[in-house]
Amino acid sequence: MANFSYDIVEVPAYRGIGFKWEGPYTEIHTLKDVILKMSSRVGELEQAVNPEVQLGLSYHLRPDGFVHYSVFEVGEEQEVPEGMVEIKVPEMTYIITHHKKGKDIGESYQNLYQWFKESEYSPYTETDLTYYDDLPIKHERYPVGRDLEDPHFDILIPVIKK
Repeated sequence: MANFSYDIVEVPAYRGIGFKWEGPYTEIHTLKDVILKMSSRVGELEQAVNPEVQLGLSYHLRPDGFVHYSVFEVGEEQEVPEGMVEIKVPEMTYIITHHKKGKDIGESYQNLYQWFKESEYSPYTETDLTYYDDLPIKHERYPVGRDLEDPHFDILIPVIKK
């Protein structure tokens, strides 16, 4: 795990508004359209906390795919625009690492899988839900002006002590 740098951080609870995508891995190509549509509509969120950072919140709740929210963090007064949804993310502890432009995304995630095997932490899960991935909840923070073909972004995985 050479060059694997990370931090353990507390992230306060927040509210996100954007689009929800749910589907099988075979339909993942349609997710990019949802992400692009959300980035083009951030202007509708007058209370966007940071309109320069788009969030991708993935939950592996289906055996053939996952549920994804493409959102921006917003203030409590923000109305939910037509066609969008809201998600409330509780305060959690995360491992955060940065995926660099020009690197393999799979390798960035492989480093995280390895880190969990060797660390005193486990990925956080909600006890009443069934998950279908070793990293069941994946949160990503994308800078708005990123290269969509070769992005750089932060990966946050909620953790609990083993």
